[in-house]
Amino acid sequence: MACVRVALGPRALWAAAWGLLLLGAPAGAQRGRKKVVHVLEGESGSVVVQTAPGQVVSHRGGTIVLPCRYHYEAAAHDHDGVRLKWTKVVDPLAFADVFVALGSQHRAFGSYRGRAELQNDGPGDASLVLRNVTLQDYGRYECEVTNELEDDAGMVKLDLEGVVFPYHPRGGRYKLTFLEAQRACAEQDGILASAEQLHAAWRDGLDWCNAGWLRDGSVQYPVSQAREPCGGLGGAGNTGAGGGTNGGVRNYGYRHNAEERYDAFCFTSNLPGRVFFLKPLRPVSFAGAARACAARGAAVAKVGQLFAAWKLQLLDRCTAGWLADGSARYPIVNPRARCGGSRPGVRSLGFPDASRRLFGVYCYRAPGAPDPAPGGWGWGWAGGGGWAGGARDPAAWTPLHV
Repeated sequence: MACVRVALGPRALWAAAWGLLLLGAPAGAQRGRKKVVHVLEGESGSVVVQTAPGQVVSHRGGTIVLPCRYHYEAAAHDHDGVRLKWTKVVDPLAFADVFVALGSQHRAFGSYRGRAELQNDGPGDASLVLRNVTLQDYGRYECEVTNELEDDAGMVKLDLEGVVFPYHPRGGRYKLTFLEAQRACAEQDGILASAEQLHAAWRDGLDWCNAGWLRDGSVQYPVSQAREPCGGLGGAGNTGAGGGTNGGVRNYGYRHNAEERYDAFCFTSNLPGRVFFLKPLRPVSFAGAARACAARGAAVAKVGQLFAAWKLQLLDRCTAGWLADGSARYPIVNPRARCGGSRPGVRSLGFPDASRRLFGVYCYRAPGAPDPAPGGWGWGWAGGGGWAGGARDPAAWTPLHV
C-alpha cells in the first residue's frame, strides 16, 4: 500500500483550520478569552480595525448596521484568508458568539440566525447588518479581524430608543432577587435596564425613591428632587452620578444577587403593535378585562407596553385601567390637575382587589391581528344590557356604539 503525502502551504492550513472552527464553534458564551498575537520578523501582514466612535442607536424591530472596517497592509494578499468574527460582551469576562465569516463560509449563532449578515460593501468591510432588533440585542459588540499572523478588534455599542420604568410585583416592594427581577421585567415586556439607561432616564426627569436592580447586578435609584427620605440633601449616601442638592442617581453598589431583595428598573423599546384603552359599557373586574380584550382580538397590555405607548406613541388617557399583572394604571402626556399632578408619567393605583374593583382595561393588539369592531365602539351582550365580567360567552358579544 502506498502513502501519498500532500504538502499544504501556510494559507491552506490556516483556511482549513478556521473552516473547522467556523462549522463547529459553540454558540454559548466563552469565558476568560484571551487573544494571542503571533508576529514574525520581516512580515508585513498587520491588520488594523476601525469601528464607529460612541454608539449606534436603533429600536426594537428596526434594522441597524454595526460599522467595522479593517485595513490589511499586506496588499499582495487577498482577503479570502481573513477571518471576521462578531461577538457580544455579556459580562466583563464572557463573550457570546454572534457571527463568523471566513471567505465564502458564513455562520450566525443562537438568536442571531436569520437576522445577522455581513454588509459586504467592498474590500475591508466587516460591518454587520442586524435585522429585527430585539431588546436583548442591546449592549457592546466586538468586531475581530484575524489573518495568519495577528489580529485586531474594535468595539461597537448598540443602544436602543426606549423608556426605563420602575417595577415591583403584587407582593410589595423590595421582594425581588436579581434573577426574579430579570424574570419580572421579561414578563412585563422588558429587560433589566443598564446603569447608562437609568442615568439617561434620570436626566430626562425620572424620580423614584425606591432602589432597584440593574442588569450589571448593581442596585441604584434616580432622584430628581433631593429630599431627606431619598438619600438626603447631599450628605452621606449620596454617591451616585450627579449627586448633590439637585438630586442624582443613588448607588448601593453591587449586591448579593441571590439573597438581597429590591425592586427592578426595567427597560422597553418601540412597540410592534398598538395599545388602546377599552371602555366597556360598565367597568369590569380583572377577569372581565381579559375577556374584553380577547373579544377585540387583543390581550391585556403589560406594564412595559403601556410605558412604551405613553413615551413613544404619546398615549394620553386620564382613566385608570387594568394591566396584565393585575395593577391599574393610566398614562399622562399632558399633565392636568385632575389627572394626578403636574408632571407627565404613568400613574399607578397599585394592585386593587381583582374581583371587587372595577375599571376599564388597556389592551395590546399585535401587528396583523384583526380588529373585530371599528374604533369608537364598545362591546355588549346581544340581548341588551352591559356586562361586568360574567360567564356569558364572549363569542356572542356584539358591537354596541358607546
